[in-house]
Amino acid sequence: MLNPLLMLAVILTLGVILVNGWTDAPNAIATCVVTRCMSARSAIWMAAVFNFLGVFLMSLVNATVAETITKMVDFGSNSHEAIVALSAALFAIVVWATLAWVFGIPTSESHALIAGLTGGAIALHGGLEGVNGAEWVKVIYGMIISVFLGFFLGWLICKIVVLIFRNVERRYTEKFFRFAQIFGAASMSFMHGAQDGQKFMGVILLSVLLANGQNTSVSVQMPLWLMILCSVVMGLGTSIGGKKIIKSVGMDMVKLEKYQGFSADIAASVALFFSSIFGIPVSTTHAKTTAIMGVGAVKRISAINFSVVKEMGLAWILTFPGCGLIGYIMTKIFTAIF
Repeated sequence: MLNPLLMLAVILTLGVILVNGWTDAPNAIATCVVTRCMSARSAIWMAAVFNFLGVFLMSLVNATVAETITKMVDFGSNSHEAIVALSAALFAIVVWATLAWVFGIPTSESHALIAGLTGGAIALHGGLEGVNGAEWVKVIYGMIISVFLGFFLGWLICKIVVLIFRNVERRYTEKFFRFAQIFGAASMSFMHGAQDGQKFMGVILLSVLLANGQNTSVSVQMPLWLMILCSVVMGLGTSIGGKKIIKSVGMDMVKLEKYQGFSADIAASVALFFSSIFGIPVSTTHAKTTAIMGVGAVKRISAINFSVVKEMGLAWILTFPGCGLIGYIMTKIFTAIF
């Protein structure tokens, strides 16, 4: 409260977390809803709870994803300018994420966060000096891992499920996978919180370090209050819902059956789990959507609606330059005003 700029940065970060909760978190429950294992309202509340648990518990176990975000950019030694640039970058992320939600496109808030912060750092330094290449390269690894691992695991797990249950009567498999898919959606929601929640905790921690003029490249202990705050806000955002995103991911891209939805959820959860353990910031959206594509490919490649895939891919590609440019422009505007 004694530092208005820090308060602004924290409020904007919480706004980004809230937006992430209603635009990105619905990816986790999309398959569960469209296969009618749960109602949209019940699934959203379940996702809110497990997002909370994911943020909180994974942060206690391993907070390296948050540390990666903290070290990714350098906003300089001037704490006033640094907080202004960070606030501008966060404002850009809110704008980008809200536009994606309006058009029902499951864009990645993780990549929007990274792009916005990078754009702000470039604007502040007037070049690439403020970008930590060693940490930034983890984002590239994350993009490759989330896309290929998500697709491969989706295909593999679905293939195994088909082989195991090939001689079981459909009425038994339908009942089994109804409950199995609820478990899959819960695990996916947990891992969404574990990945995305840590990224935003890293931003709030970055705000506090910058406001106090501290070194942002050192490892620090994640405060308990920060874990709880981010967990609650993300859970609240998820409870608001995101039916447009659920439709785009769960209905438009591939027509899913219950066993396919279960396979996609487990595949994406496994990909996110290993990424979190190794401290690699990946996109939960990429992991889930590519897992769904892999599941669809088990039957035939034509089962995938490539027009929807093309639309999503275009949104992903545009996120880095688009949100980065907004972050750059907003930083210039914010520094001129403040």
